[in-house]
Amino acid sequence: MVRAVLLFDVDGTLIRAGGAGRTALNHAVRRLHGKAGVCDELSLAGRTDLWNFATAWRQATGRAAPRGAVDRLQREYLRLLPGYVRRATRERRYVLPAGIKILLRRLSREPGILLGLGTGNIERGARIKLGPSGFNGYFRFGGFGGDGLRRDVILKKAARRARALARRRVPARDIFVIGDTPHDVAAGRAAGFKTIAVGTGFASWASLVRSRPDHLARDFRGVEKWLRWFGIRTVD
Repeated sequence: MVRAVLLFDVDGTLIRAGGAGRTALNHAVRRLHGKAGVCDELSLAGRTDLWNFATAWRQATGRAAPRGAVDRLQREYLRLLPGYVRRATRERRYVLPAGIKILLRRLSREPGILLGLGTGNIERGARIKLGPSGFNGYFRFGGFGGDGLRRDVILKKAARRARALARRRVPARDIFVIGDTPHDVAAGRAAGFKTIAVGTGFASWASLVRSRPDHLARDFRGVEKWLRWFGIRTVD
């Protein structure tokens, strides 16, 4: 029996990869188009990789990106990304939010809890970024940036995959979206799911409050509180 489906964002939520993604995309654009720093002023947090790739290409060329150009940029990005993640790890800029290890370990032992990703990263990029954390094994499925331009579409795709794994219908009220930006909250609400905003990433606390998630936390500490939000009974 599935009790809850939990869809975690990656960047700023599960991990902070020291800017590895932005740096890899910047350098991919420079290698393909000879223009440096195109992503420096772009707000990438809470966006999808397809949006980021297309926007970076447009910034470099002044034209809308055809699909083939986005595919080439994606391939170059994925070629560069592992090296920048390794560098961030060596330089100790790769950070895990407070409490996340304990929470994931506890949730993985709870019967009926399906842990998934709901991220704007394409799947290979998400897995590369999560590699140093050791978290990949917790997440059997997800919705990814390659599933669509809009985050609510990505989240609905993740929910369909969860239902396929469960081999049963999972009500929207039992699906939670956990993210660090108002984009995550808005997408979760648009998909019809419950939302939890966590102040571990790139958005200001005030903007998270204004986004009006169902629940709001500074970080992942206080496991019992998180379990209660997911409808998991705790021992008093």
